[in-house]
Amino acid sequence: MIGLISATAAGTVARDRLAAAWPGRTAVYEGPVREAVQRAFAECEQLVCFLATGAVVRLLAPLLSDKSSDPGVVCVDEAGRHAVALLGGHAGGANALAEAVGEVLGAAPVVTTATDATGVPGLDMLGLPVEGDVAGVSRAVLDGAPVELRADAVWPLPPLPPQVSPGAEGPTVLHVTDRIVELGARAAVLRPASLAVGVGASRNAPVEEVVGLIRDALGEAGLSPLSVAELATVDAKADEPGIVEAAARFGVPLRTYTADELARIEVPNPSGAPLAAVGTPSVAEAAALAAGGELLVPKRKSNPAGRAAMATCAVVRRGPRGRLAVVGLGPGARDLLTPRAREELRRASVLVGLDQYVDQIRDLLRPGTTILESGLGAEEERARTAVAEARKGHAVALIGSGDAGVYAMASPALAEAGADIDVVGVPGVTAALAAAAILGAPLGHDHVSISLSDLHTPWEVIERRVRAAAEADIIVTFYNPRSRGRDWQLPKALSILSGHREPATPVGVVRNASRPDESSRVTSLAALDPATVDMMTVVTVGNTATREIAGRMVTPRGYRWQSATAARGGEK
Repeated sequence: MIGLISATAAGTVARDRLAAAWPGRTAVYEGPVREAVQRAFAECEQLVCFLATGAVVRLLAPLLSDKSSDPGVVCVDEAGRHAVALLGGHAGGANALAEAVGEVLGAAPVVTTATDATGVPGLDMLGLPVEGDVAGVSRAVLDGAPVELRADAVWPLPPLPPQVSPGAEGPTVLHVTDRIVELGARAAVLRPASLAVGVGASRNAPVEEVVGLIRDALGEAGLSPLSVAELATVDAKADEPGIVEAAARFGVPLRTYTADELARIEVPNPSGAPLAAVGTPSVAEAAALAAGGELLVPKRKSNPAGRAAMATCAVVRRGPRGRLAVVGLGPGARDLLTPRAREELRRASVLVGLDQYVDQIRDLLRPGTTILESGLGAEEERARTAVAEARKGHAVALIGSGDAGVYAMASPALAEAGADIDVVGVPGVTAALAAAAILGAPLGHDHVSISLSDLHTPWEVIERRVRAAAEADIIVTFYNPRSRGRDWQLPKALSILSGHREPATPVGVVRNASRPDESSRVTSLAALDPATVDMMTVVTVGNTATREIAGRMVTPRGYRWQSATAARGGEK
């Protein structure tokens, strides 16, 4: 919950705007300011104070305990010009909160955390638990000093600066491992989520026994509890309190499998007891192996004093899974690039894309990002490259214009990608939508997009689709309408549509939608000169209901609406 505190009328107006924008996420604290801050600090994960920073500093000073547990605090000035991340920039999420507050109130976010200010990700913002001399290693990274990277495997981390590398020589070391390592000064370790723990338990097994067993098993194997990704068991134990609470204490999900699924897994230590109890000869080992990976700790039992064991566990190590984000950049304007796309671009350690698209967003990339760019006509090769890099364990962003799933990179990439990597799709504003917004409202009813390029699709197929759209009276947006080597397809397509629509049917022509040299016009099916169209142009042909109104293309949402309007007009 986000606590909101204000002291003046102006602050209250801004406070109420934020509360209205985030229903269910905020709580307004009324009353004397000091008491309101104290209550919010104790009860909320984050605070937004519509007060002067000096006043908030004095109010917070007696309340501060530890940066890992204190809430994040953002200050907004009386005029609503700035949202200052005052406390808990990373651990408390104040930096991200300042950005979010700024978007709602139109305030400029003020973030002074060194890593954020320089574009270098902090060690505590890489998505993995971190231990050791975090401040010292972060300082070295920020100073550009060499940091030796000792990683057991390649994990899909955000990009690290070039001086953080396996070959770096110096006193500073960054480990990426699930193993317990000795950490001296100027050394830190990132803990990847690489371990899955299979757990079996008798009914009403004490949670302390389950947790103690897991911790002992990990410790004796030299493994860190912070690398546990999940607990796994048979579905008959899905609500066993000791197991459920153990997962909660490790802060990981509990995954369950049916007895039949576990019974099919070959294990080194089967037993008749679980077979009789739940229908599988193994719970701990089989559940761990079902999660995938190498068995590091075979089944072991708890050893309580004076009674029989009530818990078993086994541990496997899973290899890293690379991550492929297929990102749509939109039609070209920076303000039409979505926030999610920005996040994925900054998260990726490897970027793959067409050179001219890379140039559009190069300034958004973090230092250390590996850029693999190529020219026109290499779509399949870029897709293969992106998938190959993800299979190596990297966090990869494959970029395309508009929406990456519309005549772009998602299709060839997903045709290559298997179940061995994680794939994320990031939608973008398509050329058809960008052009439609410029033209007015041409897509108000059923519409279709058709590419007129026959490089990958036979013309016979394209023509059949154009005829179907013409006969069905569907609005058509033509992509790739005309190039130097393909100058007859657009006239042919327009001729097909003319057989089913009036010559005066509105047609919108938009070139370089949303870019500095954007141009647009509304003409008619009869008047459109195909020679004025090129590959940078989107052509939208209306249906029989589309009209030009005040220079804009407008298609009503339904024919009945248009008929009713016409009827009312006729009555006047």
